[in-house]
Amino acid sequence: MSDLQLSLAVIGALVVGAVYLYNWVQERRLRRRLGEAFGATPEDVLLKSGIDSVLADGRLEPQLEAAPGPAPGARHEDDERSHAAAAAGAARATPAAAGFDAVLDYVAEIESEAPIADAVIGELLSKIAACGKPARGAGFNPESGEWEDLARGAGGRYTKLKLALQLVNRSGPVNPAQLAMFCDAVKGGADKIPAAANCPDAQPALKAARDLDAFCSGVDVAVGVNIVAEEGASFSGTKIRGLAEAAGFKLEPDGVFHYRDERRQTLFTLDNHEPAPFLPESIKNLTTRGVTLLLDVPRVADGIAVLERMLEIAHSLGAALGGRLVDDNRVALSEAGISRIREQLRSLHAAMEMHGITAGSARALRLFS
Repeated sequence: MSDLQLSLAVIGALVVGAVYLYNWVQERRLRRRLGEAFGATPEDVLLKSGIDSVLADGRLEPQLEAAPGPAPGARHEDDERSHAAAAAGAARATPAAAGFDAVLDYVAEIESEAPIADAVIGELLSKIAACGKPARGAGFNPESGEWEDLARGAGGRYTKLKLALQLVNRSGPVNPAQLAMFCDAVKGGADKIPAAANCPDAQPALKAARDLDAFCSGVDVAVGVNIVAEEGASFSGTKIRGLAEAAGFKLEPDGVFHYRDERRQTLFTLDNHEPAPFLPESIKNLTTRGVTLLLDVPRVADGIAVLERMLEIAHSLGAALGGRLVDDNRVALSEAGISRIREQLRSLHAAMEMHGITAGSARALRLFS
């Protein structure tokens, strides 16, 4: 190989590496924004890797199968898919008594002949809260004959307790150590009363958690739309804030503008495309080359209508700021591409509905948190 050929090969490798690094940085930046806005990291339908369907102009869109499986890179075993289908049927069941969800919650019980002391309840709540997954409890009040949310200071009137550990959220399924820690806390609390404790078999719960998490990872996507300034220009923080608030956004402590519905549920967000968050004390002096609107698909009901509203606001902001609407590869959004995203949203929501996890429902908000 001649020196010229060797030089060209090295230059080519450097260019490919630079492109890969740029795309990696862009993806990391988007995931950071999702984490700040929603407390987790769903995939972006304009960034999702390992899929075959491509929008016009080279942009990516989510690939939907008849029954979505694990996210790219996860293990796709046939037996896991069959168990996920079984879990889907169970997901349509009515939530358990005392406000627990028979699909999402592993529920243990304590039953005593005498009222349970407040000190025991307080210690028990602290221990189950440290198990690494959302946890809650309910107490049975024999005077009213009803279950009540368990809280410190409410001891002395309950003879039965139900304690629940959530099996799945965006950090993944519960693991054996977390579930064992939870059961140890329940049994330890019962021993102090003393009372009888019942912890269901852990293995079916762990399997159900893995199957449910596999399904959820396949539908956990987000739609992101960027508004970028023309070459050599930038947007001022003051102008962004004024336009955002006029459109219905509110700047919140996480440094992100939230667009909420009447129930105060976030429908989509507006974030800085650059690393600096939008903070009230610094936004006046901030300038940026772009902003990003994000829709967290599984957490939003009526996703098509919300997408249309987000796109409407994006076009309005783009016109007012003098910017362009692009994807994360800086490719202009086309109507054909947006139409494909609409179809993907319909398919995602239909798949979730079939599995008893209606987008934007209380169950979905817990799972995708």
